[in-house]
Amino acid sequence: MTIFDLAGLSLRTVLNQKLRSSLTALGLIIGIAAVVILTSIGQGIHRFVLDEFTQFGTNLLAITPGKTTTFGISGATISTVRPLTIGDAESVGRLPNVIAAMPMVQGNARVETIGRHRRANVFGVSSALPEIWKINVASGRFLPEDDQSASRAFAVLGSKLATELFGRANPLGERIRIGGDRYRIIGVMESKGQMLGFDLDDTVYIPADKALELFNRQSLMEIDVIYNPDISVDIVEQAIKDLLIRRHGFEDFTIITQNKMLETMDSVLSILTLGVGALGGISLLVGSVGILTIMTIAVSERISEIGLLRALGAERRVVFQLFLAEALALSLAGGLAGIAVGMLTVQLIVEFIPALPVQLAWDYLAAAFVLSLAIGMAAGVMPAIKAARLNPLEALRTE
Repeated sequence: MTIFDLAGLSLRTVLNQKLRSSLTALGLIIGIAAVVILTSIGQGIHRFVLDEFTQFGTNLLAITPGKTTTFGISGATISTVRPLTIGDAESVGRLPNVIAAMPMVQGNARVETIGRHRRANVFGVSSALPEIWKINVASGRFLPEDDQSASRAFAVLGSKLATELFGRANPLGERIRIGGDRYRIIGVMESKGQMLGFDLDDTVYIPADKALELFNRQSLMEIDVIYNPDISVDIVEQAIKDLLIRRHGFEDFTIITQNKMLETMDSVLSILTLGVGALGGISLLVGSVGILTIMTIAVSERISEIGLLRALGAERRVVFQLFLAEALALSLAGGLAGIAVGMLTVQLIVEFIPALPVQLAWDYLAAAFVLSLAIGMAAGVMPAIKAARLNPLEALRTE
């Protein structure tokens, strides 16, 4: 019996038992679809988080106070002997290969104007923020660069906050109160959206000196640095480390490069994607049990058919191949249908739940399909062996 005869015969058998075949493949369909959907969500979250970290470029590093390794915007208690200061940020900004360095203090405060008020994120920064965070000014200007204006009560509003406080009116030149001080608005930023949980559009930017006073802090939370992308990050990191050790007396700070953050996040998110894929794999395991059960029952129901095949001269090998081919046909149909259902569901999620990041994980999709075929083969082996070992005379006696 050729492979084409074997495939045709097994396919006809599967099609003749539509209900049984459908129920058998249903477990695999659900399992494959679950793997496709869950890994697509995991891959989408993976890509979303990495994009969040790289939206400001990859030639970025952060200096945080304390000899501990932290990631993102530090809100931890400052435990250094000497705090990070605006002078530290200015000194780092003058190093070779450093394009800009920005002091950063963050908090939440009540922002008031005539007749309106709300709480908003407050970032104490410097004039380098548009260059480092890749945010453009929509109207007016950003905080000035000159030293005389660095600690003056100027404020720049995020686009959402400007709309909330002033509606369609032009806020430039207006006064707002943040904490106990009054600030003059000199600019409004373009819409930027979310960054690591912070809504940059619902934000007010003030000079770092004023933010230190507002939040009663002695140390900066962070110094953000961008450097020449043509220069190795190790060279820039070592130059910053040497400079700050000379200023502080010892290494009481942590330098976090973008590469370190990305490597850590990539490994964590890869494990997350693998984990959700494994959850979907449980459904595949259930599907394999279904195939094993149905194929075992099929052997019992088709004993007379097996006896007739053996009486007509079919070797045990042919009977074994026939039942194994039926199991493979069921797993192939279930795998293809599961992939179709999974991809359709992912497209529906993209269409109706755009806030949920999803992205097809093609490697996991291919692995799930191959696994479905392997499951069909493994689940079909024992029933096929049982069928091949039947005695022809005993099998015919059941007719």
